Amino acid sequence: MLLALAATALVAIALLSDLILPRLEGVWERHRARRQRVPTVSYDPGRERRAEQKARALLRSCVNDEEWGMYRDLGFIRVWGAQSDGPDDAGGTGGAPYAYLIYPHRPVVAYLAQTHRLLNEYCVTFPDDSRPYGSARLPDSDDVLAKWMALTGDERRLVSAANMHLPGRQLDPAAVKRDLWRLSQWERARMRDAASRPPSTDAADASTSADAG
Repeated sequence: MLLALAATALVAIALLSDLILPRLEGVWERHRARRQRVPTVSYDPGRERRAEQKARALLRSCVNDEEWGMYRDLGFIRVWGAQSDGPDDAGGTGGAPYAYLIYPHRPVVAYLAQTHRLLNEYCVTFPDDSRPYGSARLPDSDDVLAKWMALTGDERRLVSAANMHLPGRQLDPAAVKRDLWRLSQWERARMRDAASRPPSTDAADASTSADAG
């Protein structure tokens, strides 16, 4: 009796092994294949900081001194509308009286330059496709630079491709108007500093040469 039970158990084990072993082998092979496909990359906690430093240097090399000063001091950049020539002597704008505020990872805001009336928010994103760390977000300064290049290069294309919303959809209108007030104060201080500087050496030399002639 015991011999018969032992023989039956051996047969059962043999049958089960024929069913289970192939499945276990398949699971193991899939596990090995996944490990071979996914490269092992150690996380670098300083990558984001270095990427932002590099992005700021690139932004500074592309925009003018006034725009870089805005971003450095205020955290955003103003870009005049395509038909605008910037402020004139009376404090208005030479062309279309509108401009944009560019923030990192926030909508671009259009507003009337003279009245500070907010017009629209334009949502546009530029994903980071770099490898192996590619993510949905560029460094802050790279995002600002991408929007600046898009606006200054082809304003109509950016506006038509972006998701347009009325003011207040994502940004607090009161906060944007505070930023516009900060910008006006920053510009006044910049003009006062420029007026208080002594004449440059080149200008003084040119004036002396003219007097001598």
